[in-house]
Amino acid sequence: MKIINEIVEKDYGNYEEKIIQFGEGNFLRAFIDYMINLANQDGIYRGSIVVCQPIENGMIDLINYQDSIYTLVMRGIENDEKKEVIETITSISRCINPYKDFNKLLEMAKRKELEVFLSNTTESGIEYNENDKFSDIPPSSFPAKVTLFLYERYKAFNGDKDKGLLFLPFELIDNNGIELKRIILQYSDNWGLEKGFIDWVKNHNKFTNTLVDRIVTGYPKDELSYFDKRLGYKDNVIVTSELFNFLAIEGKKEWADILPIHKTKANVIWTSDIKPYKDRKVRILNGAHTSFALSGYLAGYNIVLDLMNDNIFRNFVNKIIQEEIIPTLDLEKCELINFANDVIERFSNPYIKHNLLDIALNSCSKFNTRCLPSLLKFIELNNKTPKLLTFSLASLIRFYKCKRIDGYYIGKRLEDEYILRDNKEVLEFFTDIWENDDLETITRKVLSKENFWSGKDLTKYNYLEENVLLYLKELEIKDITDIIKTLI
Repeated sequence: MKIINEIVEKDYGNYEEKIIQFGEGNFLRAFIDYMINLANQDGIYRGSIVVCQPIENGMIDLINYQDSIYTLVMRGIENDEKKEVIETITSISRCINPYKDFNKLLEMAKRKELEVFLSNTTESGIEYNENDKFSDIPPSSFPAKVTLFLYERYKAFNGDKDKGLLFLPFELIDNNGIELKRIILQYSDNWGLEKGFIDWVKNHNKFTNTLVDRIVTGYPKDELSYFDKRLGYKDNVIVTSELFNFLAIEGKKEWADILPIHKTKANVIWTSDIKPYKDRKVRILNGAHTSFALSGYLAGYNIVLDLMNDNIFRNFVNKIIQEEIIPTLDLEKCELINFANDVIERFSNPYIKHNLLDIALNSCSKFNTRCLPSLLKFIELNNKTPKLLTFSLASLIRFYKCKRIDGYYIGKRLEDEYILRDNKEVLEFFTDIWENDDLETITRKVLSKENFWSGKDLTKYNYLEENVLLYLKELEIKDITDIIKTLI
């Protein structure tokens, strides 16, 4: 069977190389590279991407072998029906490996057409490494490489203010653009680079903060024969994702037309404040996940899809979002409802097998950031506890009922055992308190554990302790599904 580049013509990868991208992984190729492909397709942009491999061992050889052409398959539920959308992505011109030829990366810095800098180097990518030196070829950290790249550009164009770049970092940390800029300036200062360069970085490069949302399921290794037949060619870097996509960019509106992906059918917005969109994602999408994962697992389910196919749990999820989370958020209600409807469809995606035990990882800190703000805001607004979020908190306490066996922390649901995964302090705490059979004491100790709850003593909130205790008692003696029936 022929390779994709023997069949597919490269429509857009021959455009001027206007974009440098650090990262060749599945997420970027299924997310921003797809959006740029759309912009080229629609005729509102004419630019291609040069991809730089951020770590020594990567997959650029596989991508280059296919002339940087690959297939994106987007699958999910739309209007209650299965849908599969296939796009051929040709927005990448070529990939380079700075560990084999650092000069190729520096040559990119000198291109007058270059406008945009993209990255996704994992959450730990935007970090300072005190051992990196200006003379390293290349330095180890991503921000150090960027500093050298920008310095090369600054020198090549004599500090021309119009040759600064638009930065769109997609690393999953708060204020990712601000943090990247801060570390670049830290390297610049520590390496003794001239004031003119530091001023140029500060004032003539455009650093945005971003929020991304798309589940990328990656390389479909178990479905390759299906796709070979479906496509009529072999693609060694095919990538799959859900249908949904969302990108919020916090930056000046006049920067948007540098890379006009917001004018495509992709779900892209420019905003002066990204926080409401982050709250929407964390509280609705992630909060709903955390609120039902533990009770769903204890009830006998293993993946989100099976749980969503149970009408009782589906109603539970709908009600917790619509009645207990959305009323505590600040965005327009219609916008929140539309996002919530998308979330329900995403949870019901038959192409994604999301394990509840994976969602349960570090549930204590996840509940604190994802669910507790909604719960406490609900109490503040209504002077009563939200039934379902309170039940979810009780389910968390029950999920962490564990014993230490051979170095593992083991919980039990129905007739099965499971391994709890969290930091040692959390697991030791729950192991110790569950040696006590007094549920009232257990509840009080958990709710008053202030370092679990961002310094808050949850026993101080009206009715919360007594209602958590009520649900915890029921969880010890009743079927979970029966309890949920009474709540919805």
